[in-house]
Amino acid sequence: MIYQQSWDVVRNLLSAIGIVGTVLALTAAAPAQEVTLTVADQNPPTAWGSVHAMQPWIKKIEEATKGRVKIEHYPGQTMVKGTETWNAVRAGVVDIGWCFHGYWPDVTPLSDVITLPGLPITSAEKGSEVLWKLYERFPAIREEYAETQPLALWMSHPYFILTTSKQVKTLEDLKGLKIRVTGGPPTEQMKALGAVPTLVPMPDVYQALDKGVVDGMGAPWEAVNAFRLYEVAKYYTIAPLSAVYGSLCANKQKWDSLPMDIRNAIMSVSGLEGSKLWGRNFFDAAEQAALDGAEAENREMIRYAMPTEEVVRWNKVAAQPLWDAWVKKMEAKGHKEARQILEATIEMLND
Repeated sequence: MIYQQSWDVVRNLLSAIGIVGTVLALTAAAPAQEVTLTVADQNPPTAWGSVHAMQPWIKKIEEATKGRVKIEHYPGQTMVKGTETWNAVRAGVVDIGWCFHGYWPDVTPLSDVITLPGLPITSAEKGSEVLWKLYERFPAIREEYAETQPLALWMSHPYFILTTSKQVKTLEDLKGLKIRVTGGPPTEQMKALGAVPTLVPMPDVYQALDKGVVDGMGAPWEAVNAFRLYEVAKYYTIAPLSAVYGSLCANKQKWDSLPMDIRNAIMSVSGLEGSKLWGRNFFDAAEQAALDGAEAENREMIRYAMPTEEVVRWNKVAAQPLWDAWVKKMEAKGHKEARQILEATIEMLND
């Protein structure tokens, strides 16, 4: 009787082990879930930003997720136009979008603080770091992105002025010129400086300059290189203009449907570090590429660094007054934290 009971115990134990083994075997055999995410991007596939920022970021995501995430990149507006990307992300037409927020100045107005002229921005990498930290620090800024999931927030270095027919050296030289700018504070700055701000989508700027639709534009080196603007613009003036910013945002529903470990892996190479990567690789590193491109085509680029006394003149009429005007405008719209956001921006940029 004792022997029979012992045998029953052994048999039950073996049976349990067999069940566990079967479960483990099935689990091991089941392939890990693989996810494909689409990315819409207005930039040409061979552009500096695509090669040096987008592709490295995609590679980091695929490595961080151990191949479980595959990114399908649609550059050059092949999926949606740049001006439609934000709404395409929100609607789920694309999973992720490269969003240039200068197209939609009323969508993320508190984030626009980073575009105010005259801010102490030393590099696009530093500015992108500050922009992401503002997003983390202020609930009102996070609310601006509530319908999406930001993966990175990037910004440029301060823009300079390029022109086609004459060098801009003073305020007087700028007056009356049609200058392509983005919406929000950059537009207000051009008005204050006496120019005629003109909104033109970035992919259309080359022809606008070539055909005289605009006389010039505020630009970063990345755009000069990516869109070969050195072919149509001869004069480059380093002036105290605004910077611009954007985001890499995912569709909220798509993001929430991903397994948590995949989301964590993506954010491990995005967020703060990803934002800094985008600022550094997309903008800071592009100046030499633009100069090399012009030299290779034997294009003349006449550069002029504005002297300090002229910079002071520009800032007196189109920097501090616009800071105060921005705060008042935001407060009038119910954003009582606007002054605090501006002060935090300046503090972190100086840190």
